[in-house]
Amino acid sequence: MTSRRNFLTLGVALAAWVASGKFAPPAQASESGETFEITRTDEEWRTALGEAQYRILRQEDTERPFSSALNDEKRKGIFHCAGCDLPVYSSEAKYDSGTGWPSFWQSLPGAIGMRDDNSLFMTRTECHCRRCGGHFGHIFDDGPPPTGKRHCINGLALTFAPADV
Repeated sequence: MTSRRNFLTLGVALAAWVASGKFAPPAQASESGETFEITRTDEEWRTALGEAQYRILRQEDTERPFSSALNDEKRKGIFHCAGCDLPVYSSEAKYDSGTGWPSFWQSLPGAIGMRDDNSLFMTRTECHCRRCGGHFGHIFDDGPPPTGKRHCINGLALTFAPADV
């Protein structure tokens, strides 16, 4: 049975944890101290991307699971950043994780940047475009060999260029 004292103690502990900075929204690219080759004003990004892509790439939002056509993309080719067209993932590293988002076991060399994301009561590894800072998604340690990583990526953060056959 939860007593009033336990409830108050939990409340004080939660307030101290929030105040400690362990619970904070993810840093935006412009606030992270990182610099990127491609920079635009907020209004330029909003115009270039449209509202849904803007929310994901620039505000670190997440699309609904199973809502992206790229989740079912099976052709050979390269996935590019929707913000700056940098090639970031090969179809060779794509797999069906069952999570509802396009998943990859590795990125192309030098294509992504990473930083800690301390939102949602946990620490995760956020990944973003190394050239424009656009948010892609998160990397988890439950992927397939050979890396054991799962890059869980928002489909709206990417475009797909099929390989020439």
